[in-house]
Amino acid sequence: MPTTVGFDATSAARQSAGIGRYTRQLLGALTRLQDDTQYKLFYWGRGKCDGSLPPLDGRFHIRNLPLSDRVANAVWQRMRVPVPAQLLVGRFDLFHSPDFTLPPMLGRPAVLTVHDLAFLRTPDCAYPTLRAYLEEVVPRSVRRATRVIAVSENTRRDCIELLGTPPEKVTTILEGVGEEFHPPLDPAADRSRLSRLGISEPYILTVATLEPRKNYVRLLHAFALLRSRGVKHRLVIVGRPGWMYEPIYEAVHQLELTAAVTFVQPDDQLLAALYGQADVFVFPSLYEGFGIPPLEALACGAPVVCSNTSSLPEVVGGAAVLFDPTDVEAIADGVTTVLEDDALARRLRLLGPERAATFTWQKAARRTRDLYAETLNA
Repeated sequence: MPTTVGFDATSAARQSAGIGRYTRQLLGALTRLQDDTQYKLFYWGRGKCDGSLPPLDGRFHIRNLPLSDRVANAVWQRMRVPVPAQLLVGRFDLFHSPDFTLPPMLGRPAVLTVHDLAFLRTPDCAYPTLRAYLEEVVPRSVRRATRVIAVSENTRRDCIELLGTPPEKVTTILEGVGEEFHPPLDPAADRSRLSRLGISEPYILTVATLEPRKNYVRLLHAFALLRSRGVKHRLVIVGRPGWMYEPIYEAVHQLELTAAVTFVQPDDQLLAALYGQADVFVFPSLYEGFGIPPLEALACGAPVVCSNTSSLPEVVGGAAVLFDPTDVEAIADGVTTVLEDDALARRLRLLGPERAATFTWQKAARRTRDLYAETLNA
């Protein structure tokens, strides 16, 4: 009998970036493995999805549950109503939640993906209500899980140190980079498409949800410092508003950068063009569980300048310039180093795709499938 995996695909359907991107890419790669595993997917919510499920074959059975994921979490996680997942999707041998929390279930092993413990490492960067919720449900889900997937060695260490998780319970499975992210094939066409977006001058690029942990306010102060030093580049910020983002827009106004900063929300094809044509990609995040944007930038051949914290050195290796994200001058100096050293910029453009090629979703999918087998055979 083939193995049947229950799988919560809500993040794939409801989140456009971050965990949603991880879940979509993982599901797509699991499809390409072409084994006999059966998957019972479900996702919560009504109406338009922020993300979309990838093309899946007949081994993947999908059910949309017409209740908001917020209500579902309240019932399952806050009130802890013991409605088992099997009642919603039927029998399965193993359950995988790719988004921090586990539903109730009847006597089946469970795999849980933990992306980061930002709510413990950078608690001031989340609303107190959200932080309190995560502090309650994530440790409980980690304890309940049979095995835990950490998306980086840094996240694995955090699970062991901050949650007291037994080391043998946590397996590191690194994320990958989408195949659509690669060095420019037609730079002239990319420049033409970007000009229609209103981006025609040299620019510095950053990509992340607008929220405090991404450290955009310090980046804007660093950008103002660069402008005072004579740098003429535009700053292009790619990202949707997340939470506690108002100070970002306030900083743009207070620093008189309105004419020099562009906010955009492109699709992945246009995002790849933005990476490929950037003079510098800068990523000043205070803490990351993995760091998909700098990996995508590396894959597209953008010179990367990023924080020296958490998982980021693990991801970029020696293919990027690192800085202290709490130091505005250090951020500015990191960008300046690349802008003023053409030889360094060329070297980083060559190193980036080589480094990114070591991170693939097919590798992540194979390791995930192997973990399913190990969990069932334990």
